[in-house]
Amino acid sequence: MPNLSRQRQHLSLVALGDALRRRRLERGISQEELAFRAQVDMSYAGRVERGDSNVTILTLLKLAHSIELTMKELMDEANL
Repeated sequence: MPNLSRQRQHLSLVALGDALRRRRLERGISQEELAFRAQVDMSYAGRVERGDSNVTILTLLKLAHSIELTMKELMDEANL
C-alpha cells in the first residue's frame, strides 16, 4: 500500500493515528508489540498510526485495549 501524502489523508484518521502512537510510546510499547497484542499485521498498525488506513471499530478496540486504553479514551486523546 502506498504511503499517502498528508493532503490525501483525512484529518480525523491522522489525529487518531497520532494519538495511538503517542500513547503507545508513553507506555514503552513497540509497534511490533502493539501489532502482536492486537493481532494485526505490523504494517497495518503502521498504516493506522500514519492515518493511511480507515480502521474498523473492532480493530480500533483491539488496538486501544493493547495499550490499556478504552476506545473512548483513545478517541478523546485524538479530540474526536
